[in-house]
Amino acid sequence: MSAPEKKATIADVARLAGVSTATVSRSLSAPAVVSEETRARVAEAIARTGYIANSAAQTLRRRRADAVLVAVPDLGNTFFAELISGIEAVARDRGVAVLVADVPRGGRAGVRLAQQLDAGRADGALLLHGALLPGAEAPGRDWKVVTVAEELPDDSGGPAPVSHVGIDNRAAAADATAHLIGLGHRRVVHVTGPRDTILTRQRIAGYEAAMAAAGLAGIARVVPGDFTIASGHRAAGTLVRTGAPPDAVFCANDEMAIGVINGLAAAGLSVPDDVSVMGFDDIAFAAWSNPPLSTIRQPRREIGGLALSELLRQIDGAPPAPPVHVPYEVVERQSARNRR
Repeated sequence: MSAPEKKATIADVARLAGVSTATVSRSLSAPAVVSEETRARVAEAIARTGYIANSAAQTLRRRRADAVLVAVPDLGNTFFAELISGIEAVARDRGVAVLVADVPRGGRAGVRLAQQLDAGRADGALLLHGALLPGAEAPGRDWKVVTVAEELPDDSGGPAPVSHVGIDNRAAAADATAHLIGLGHRRVVHVTGPRDTILTRQRIAGYEAAMAAAGLAGIARVVPGDFTIASGHRAAGTLVRTGAPPDAVFCANDEMAIGVINGLAAAGLSVPDDVSVMGFDDIAFAAWSNPPLSTIRQPRREIGGLALSELLRQIDGAPPAPPVHVPYEVVERQSARNRR
């Protein structure tokens, strides 16, 4: 009986390539930190030894991690759950791993993700937090990125020239405001998202455009929020303390709208009998709030899937596509009443 054929080891590859086993390991797990010449020698040694049935050699030749990063500003915000579900659905079909990380706005948590891209542990990134990763514009870096739901601002304050998938936030905010005005409301207040984000600017612009189109620019009013239920509750308190609550409140997301409804109820005001309230996003809780929330529906699962498909297209060598705006929908429920 012949002896079983000995399988090649990483030490065999290292000896043949004339490098250390650590260098072979780095060539496989983090090719970006190994010189092209060394990677070629290691790839040749892998092919000659048959190490791991040549799968490692294929990885080196492709120089792919088959993984993508997803930067999320707040994993506790239910808005992102369906987006990530859409991303995961496409990832499963394409055999790609998804690495999700919480990257709060304005923080430095993105440094770790930047290091993973540099080390070749991911082929690209989906950015849901409205900012580039640290060092993205450094010379010699060619990271593949697509922004999702929230665009990146350029120096002029408008969208940056980066591939993007989402809705037209300005138009959607204008339609939400126009819907309330169409129900007979005149004193419509807007509760905004976090300050200094393009998302907030776009939705304020849409709100103001709709108020101006209805001849109501002189009574337009914005109240700051930060996308949390608590900030919506505080905004309701601010509006009640003026002594003349508005006819309607349009909130930049559903969580704040739910907070506004709760805050108005605490002050003895009924929604929608005294004040109509409208949200934005159509998260799962919107249909089950009390009363059920009128809102703007974003097709988040579709947005997530399209964004990953675009990122994978770029990873395969295609140039970045222009921004994609998917259709949204005005959803009418019981939190806004017709006053006409």
